[in-house]
Amino acid sequence: MTSVIANEAKAGNGKKDKEPTSDRSRSENRLALKLVALPLALMLLVTAFPMLRALYLSLFTYSLTAPDDRKFIGIDNYVTALTDGLFWRDTLVTVIIMIVTVAFELVIGFAFAMVMHKVIFARGVIRTSILIPYGVITVVSGFAWQFAFSNTNGFVNDWLPFIGTDFNWFAERNSSLIAIMASEIWKTTPFMSLLLLAGLAQVSEDMLEAAKVDGATWWQRLYKVILPNMRAAIMVAVLFRALDAYRIFDNIFVMTAGANGTESISFLTYRQVIEQFQLGIGSALSVLLFLSVLVVAFIIVKLFKVNLADARQEG
Repeated sequence: MTSVIANEAKAGNGKKDKEPTSDRSRSENRLALKLVALPLALMLLVTAFPMLRALYLSLFTYSLTAPDDRKFIGIDNYVTALTDGLFWRDTLVTVIIMIVTVAFELVIGFAFAMVMHKVIFARGVIRTSILIPYGVITVVSGFAWQFAFSNTNGFVNDWLPFIGTDFNWFAERNSSLIAIMASEIWKTTPFMSLLLLAGLAQVSEDMLEAAKVDGATWWQRLYKVILPNMRAAIMVAVLFRALDAYRIFDNIFVMTAGANGTESISFLTYRQVIEQFQLGIGSALSVLLFLSVLVVAFIIVKLFKVNLADARQEG
């Protein structure tokens, strides 16, 4: 009987301790809903019709060259896409670009964020300089890197004499992907560093000082204090960049036009709709792209396992 009463009292105390946190969470949720309600309604108003239209057209054979010859075929377009090796090849290319670029951007962006966070003198100049590439239009960046990797007048081959000055980066798949990913990394690393800088600002200087006093090395402070306290910020940065990289189109369009097996899913969709006028299969591909983006987002969130309540220090 005594143990039962003790357990009930413990459970009651635990419930009582959690009530302030729950009230705060509910209050923040209500405020968040009020803040996003109007923008969300406007976004849905603008995007809902195109999305539903694409879903509707994906159920038909529909070509702009024969608009009157439209026939309902159900999910046949999806079956065609999912059983075509080209779709899976382009999916693999897209995933490779996403993983490699995000990985490099995370490492380089974190280094830039540390510099921007620690620098004292000329802080504004340094932060502005690091963020300049992100302000460049993607198409302009693509053309610039296409010129840089040119085997006739580019500077990359001059910087890498061991590969030969006449090496053609765009002659085969792997080197073409390297050029595309280099341009993507250069362009979007500042965005990653900006998000990570916000996360660094949340790391308690008292905790770092205490770890330093306890004799922790810089690497130990990084792995035991900085990175764990930045987990939510890292997840947001990786999530945003992964979803953006998964939809890559501009750099591929400018630098290779999808040649040598460098097509992404977005570029494959573009080919079907814009070049071949196949709205049915193109709409199906766009729906599959949307669904795959959701899958990528779900995987990233599950991998990080971030508790937002803990991230807000709600215990």
